[in-house]
Amino acid sequence: MARRTARTSRSARSDQQAVTAASPCPCGLPATYGACCGRFHAGTATAPTAELLMRSRYSAFAVRDEPYLLRTWDPATRPSGAAPDPAMRWTGLEILDATDGSPFHTTGTVTFRARFTQQGERGALHERSRFARHEGAWVYVDGDFLE
Repeated sequence: MARRTARTSRSARSDQQAVTAASPCPCGLPATYGACCGRFHAGTATAPTAELLMRSRYSAFAVRDEPYLLRTWDPATRPSGAAPDPAMRWTGLEILDATDGSPFHTTGTVTFRARFTQQGERGALHERSRFARHEGAWVYVDGDFLE
């Protein structure tokens, strides 16, 4: 997931509570953060599929884990920094499509819509992300913004 400003509309909610290991995972799967994306962020496990990497990167934006974002970005396309915007609050992830990206593939794509609020405005990022294996682990390569 790349950083981008998307079209926005009015929203009254811009607060966000801290995410703990016992919190619901920001990625939307029915598990706690510690049992889901938190283990990838902590480095105790690696995402076995491109979709799970996408979800964990979304969660990294939500919890502002810049080292994880950089670690899971393909070295060929990785920027020097990926500091999440502190004014942006990620509010939901919807996976729309996933192609390949299983433990048996070397590439994959994930199309998603990520919702956010920024300075009281609601918005959504719609992207088709490309993933590849690098040294055995899934990494984000790049993406195309949709809509």
